[in-house]
Amino acid sequence: MSNATLSPLPAADHEVAARLREALLAASFTADGLLDLLGAPAYTALARSETVPALRATRGDTPLETLVRLFLLQQPVPYARVEGVLPVHARVAGGWLTRVGDAGGDLAATVDVRPYGGPDGEDWFIVSDLGCAVGGAGGIGSRDEGVVLGVGGASTTLAGITVRTPVASALDLGTGSGIQALHASRHATRVTATDLNPRALHITALTLALSGAPAADLREGSLFEPVRDDETYDLIVSNPPFVISPGARLTYRDGGMGGDDLCRSLVQEAGERLNEGGFAQFLANWQHVEGEDWQDRLRSWVPRGCDAWIVQREVQDVTQYAELWLRDAGDHRGDPAEYQARYDAWLDEFEARKVKAVGFGWITLRRTSAAEPVITAEEWPHPVEQPLGDTVRAHFERLDYLRAHDDAALLAGHFRLAGEIVQEQVGLPGAEDPEHVVLRQNRGMRRATKVDTVGAGFAGVCDGTLSAGRILDAIAQLVGEDPVLLRDRTPAQIRLLVEQGFLEPVPR
Repeated sequence: MSNATLSPLPAADHEVAARLREALLAASFTADGLLDLLGAPAYTALARSETVPALRATRGDTPLETLVRLFLLQQPVPYARVEGVLPVHARVAGGWLTRVGDAGGDLAATVDVRPYGGPDGEDWFIVSDLGCAVGGAGGIGSRDEGVVLGVGGASTTLAGITVRTPVASALDLGTGSGIQALHASRHATRVTATDLNPRALHITALTLALSGAPAADLREGSLFEPVRDDETYDLIVSNPPFVISPGARLTYRDGGMGGDDLCRSLVQEAGERLNEGGFAQFLANWQHVEGEDWQDRLRSWVPRGCDAWIVQREVQDVTQYAELWLRDAGDHRGDPAEYQARYDAWLDEFEARKVKAVGFGWITLRRTSAAEPVITAEEWPHPVEQPLGDTVRAHFERLDYLRAHDDAALLAGHFRLAGEIVQEQVGLPGAEDPEHVVLRQNRGMRRATKVDTVGAGFAGVCDGTLSAGRILDAIAQLVGEDPVLLRDRTPAQIRLLVEQGFLEPVPR
């Protein structure tokens, strides 16, 4: 079904949006206000597409309850009740509301509006199609191909891992409801956003206007197509339609290319669009193909002249993957024969491509002039601490340090133990010495790494005062080991601790 079947959108009028924003803020229609009104159980239920608790919590007639029922829960509200909260005539004229019911006595929203808290406490609003502000599409996509979703877990994950340093230019590919463009507007002088769906571009303009953010340069087209050949950026972000599916039934999730070709093309084409030192950050799905190592496969995607950090967060077998996205589209609630046919089509597609599983994760590129770029591909399914933007930036800064320091320079360097690192000794109860020692981070990636007693002792002493070589000499004397041999064998362990963020180089 085409966009023509979806509800008409409000006009992207900044003056009207500004007046609506003032009214929403005056009623505390914000992320904090919503949590206070609904309480944590009802608030979190919304993320699961469950609205009954929120409906029960908004049975009163306060301005905030009125706005929640109207814009978030899509309930018709009596005209007189809305008139006491919003300048109704301007809203109706601007297309944000429409008359419904007998003789038009009630008002309903034409779009979802979800309060969203910015990273520095900003009060933002994410606009999306009706039924999409909470919990994703909820099956809407099976009826309306051009639907524009609101904020989901993937959106917030990408926003959290993005490097947030001030830049001149940022590009949001496949902008959707505009959440990545909204975040970028805080630290980029110029923001460009593209989308194949013109409806998404209009909704992005509404999101930015209603959030009080500067307008973006909005361009229609697929991925890099609307970007001129001579345009480069300091930051590129994309939560693309990465689902590996048989066909392109749903615009918001299916890329229309075979297998994982869309994600591969996106990564490969990003390199030439980045300025020196610029970052490109994507969410992606990738195939695990029989007879291929997934890490080698993704390393081949990385464009020349770029460092890369690829993190696989989850792997699903092909049946789990197909079921996930069939449920996402609401197919499991339709005709059983049609559901089975679609399920078969997914499995046929995977069988033809010799795909045994699908990985999901993050890909970060950084443009570098280094003679030998570094590509790190790893599996990390464990909990992390969001936001991770500073952790991502620091990872690449450490790569630069290690690339510029051979073992001799490493031993001459000074280091300090990163914050909130704990040491765990693992062994049998009552044993005199531990079997091994584990260093564990309580921040960022929350890594854990095994070290020997020398590594543990070295890390514990690092406070930036002494060079690494002098610390090792002291340890050698303490344990009765040849200091030359200790200096020879320890740099590899130091290098690993620096690379993984346990030790931080101290400038001298």
